[in-house]
Amino acid sequence: MGSFWNLFVPDMYASAIEHVDLDRLERSGVEALLLDLDNTLIPWGSDRMAASMSRWLEGARGRFRIGMVSNALPDRVERWSRELEIPAISRAAKPRRGGYRELLGDMGIAPGRAAVIGDQLVTDVVGGNRMGMTTVLVVPLSKREFIGTRMVRFVERFILAFLVRKGLTRRLDGCGGEDDE
Repeated sequence: MGSFWNLFVPDMYASAIEHVDLDRLERSGVEALLLDLDNTLIPWGSDRMAASMSRWLEGARGRFRIGMVSNALPDRVERWSRELEIPAISRAAKPRRGGYRELLGDMGIAPGRAAVIGDQLVTDVVGGNRMGMTTVLVVPLSKREFIGTRMVRFVERFILAFLVRKGLTRRLDGCGGEDDE
């Protein structure tokens, strides 16, 4: 199967960001985590972060450098960047590489030493794979989403089904199938 389809294949899956195997990432040489905001760290449209997410972030912060790359508007991203005390890029236009390059440059991290964690195949996984980063796909925190995201999710279901049929990946409940890796 051609390399085009490999752009859609995440390196890891998790049912939630709190279940991401940080030991595995650390063993693979990852030094920085670039996190998506909406439906990865907090539910889309929410102004509150779950206590379990705050605890996870503190634990991850002790092991990795943390940054945020989001397609969300600047006001929202800047608010969470300040609150979490992490560098962030808004309106990143993922899966384009510019936002990732900017944040990695600001953090002084090479792409091969970073992992992208997000809930969208087409933005987070494709963008991270295009940059040569480790990619982690998580199940979205909420069914509530921006209308454009809902349309992309429709396409993502077909892409995942195709990749599973071709044996390039497996499914995860909420992303489209199985259990955590």
